[in-house]
Amino acid sequence: MRIEVFSDVVCPWCALGAGRLRAALEELDRSGVLPAADLRVRWRAFQLDPAAPPGPHDLREAMERKYGPGAFDAMTGRLTALGAAEGIDFRFDLAQRVNTFDAHRLLAWSARTVVGQDVLVDRLFRAYFTEGADVSDHDTLVHLAAEVGLDAAGARAVLVSDGHAGEVLADREAARDAGITGVPAFVVDGRAVIPGAQEVDAMTRFLARQAARS
Repeated sequence: MRIEVFSDVVCPWCALGAGRLRAALEELDRSGVLPAADLRVRWRAFQLDPAAPPGPHDLREAMERKYGPGAFDAMTGRLTALGAAEGIDFRFDLAQRVNTFDAHRLLAWSARTVVGQDVLVDRLFRAYFTEGADVSDHDTLVHLAAEVGLDAAGARAVLVSDGHAGEVLADREAARDAGITGVPAFVVDGRAVIPGAQEVDAMTRFLARQAARS
């Protein structure tokens, strides 16, 4: 089975969805319904805020300019509670508005390494949402890549070039072509879509049905 996850590293629902997907896949592997060896997960780029300027900016101001006064507290309050239930420490008081294009380029590169994307995705979520890291900063991205076992020199070489920019743009276009307007979105074998951060039980049942059809 092939699962393509359209996601952004500054999307709190994507962080929730990543954890729930992991839990669902672990259950399916334990039960033998979908062995891990028969599964391939690919993380694809979707930018919630592609117009974000270089450097970190105030997230509260950006959200309230877009959604209106009080939107930041209303939205983050609910997500903080949901995150706590899933073991995610959302620190929206530390999170900043940043452009994620380079983070997605790094993720595209990591897919071609032995380490792979999964550990880097998780590290980027934790860096952004819990540690308040600027995941647009090249030094920060190189450091995070090295932490999860990726080659630091290779990561920096990607970031100082335009490497994998075409893949990020192609992912964004693929999302538009598939009618994906919000993330996370989980595309299974190129045909079935799980929209949003579904509960673990619902995701497990859906994936089990898809595995039975494969």
